[in-house]
Amino acid sequence: MKKEQFISDILPLRPRLAGYARSIVKDRDEAEDIVQEVMLKLWTIRENLSGYDSIEALSITITRNLSINRVKKMGRSGQLHDGITVESHSPTPLSITEQHDDVGHVMSIIASLPPQQQSMLVMKHFDGLEISEIAEITGSSAEAVRTNLSRARRRVRDIFIKMHNHGKQI
Repeated sequence: MKKEQFISDILPLRPRLAGYARSIVKDRDEAEDIVQEVMLKLWTIRENLSGYDSIEALSITITRNLSINRVKKMGRSGQLHDGITVESHSPTPLSITEQHDDVGHVMSIIASLPPQQQSMLVMKHFDGLEISEIAEITGSSAEAVRTNLSRARRRVRDIFIKMHNHGKQI
């Protein structure tokens, strides 16, 4: 993969990856560090990226793994790498595995939403955009964005609860 293709195919994933990392590590600066590390890893393996079915899925997986590792590291030491102390309780291997599974289920549910709800939910919660920005991008009113987000969240919640009540089967 050449530099131009990397810029056009990979860099647009950055905001979504940053939002995803931020949702796991709960810190904007840490999330940015993680995304930079993801970009570096992807750049390093750019010649092999054509062998993957979905570069986006690979990027999300790398982001998730690095984020979970960062949370584990924070839980052990109570500090981030730059010495900032965080309030945290050490996650157990079981809780990390359950959280990992839950994130995967939520991502599957989001992927099953109607396209407009899916894109608005991603823009709001993964890309970190404000309702006014989403309205401008989609050409919708702010109220329409709020309504779509509310419906999307409710649908994700309802399906997720059903999955947990029925042995995680859809």
